Amino acid sequence: MKIYSLVFLLISSIFIFASCEDDVLVKPSAMLRLDYSKPEYRTVETGCPYNFSMNGNATMVKKKNCGTNIYYPNMKATLYLTYQDIRNNNLDSLLQDAQKLAFDHTIKANSIPEQPFINPDKKVYGMFYMINGNAATQAEFYVTDSINHFLNGALYFDAKPNFDSIYPAVIYLREDIRKLMETITWE
Repeated sequence: MKIYSLVFLLISSIFIFASCEDDVLVKPSAMLRLDYSKPEYRTVETGCPYNFSMNGNATMVKKKNCGTNIYYPNMKATLYLTYQDIRNNNLDSLLQDAQKLAFDHTIKANSIPEQPFINPDKKVYGMFYMINGNAATQAEFYVTDSINHFLNGALYFDAKPNFDSIYPAVIYLREDIRKLMETITWE
């Protein structure tokens, strides 16, 4: 019995020492790589008092009252555009509503940097809100000519908000929104 115990102890020791010789290999954390094609912009006629350039990877759906949805199927995101005429000096209330819509997300947002937009040659003035964090929307904006036209937009993803996961798509789509703001023309 002693011999069996000794042999068992010897074999166990060999396995323990043999397994301890292997180096531990720490693998780096995997990161999801999302590559989006370079955008190719084209001017679209909306049939409404505004036109703009949009990404060829997106699909435009016209809504009633000159609203427009720009859908990005590869990212499962939609940019909702709402158009309103300026009437009876209601520009102040339109601006307040647009700002309120953006800042309603402060509960979930980490920050909401504002970026003014001014193009006096095309009579386009506006504000771009980059909403960072797990808010329902990741970007909002408005543009106006201050006399007749007011257009605001909001970007939503068809998923539960997780800013870390959608961040590459957010950056890509924010550039599309900037392009829209830069290329908008009024009828």
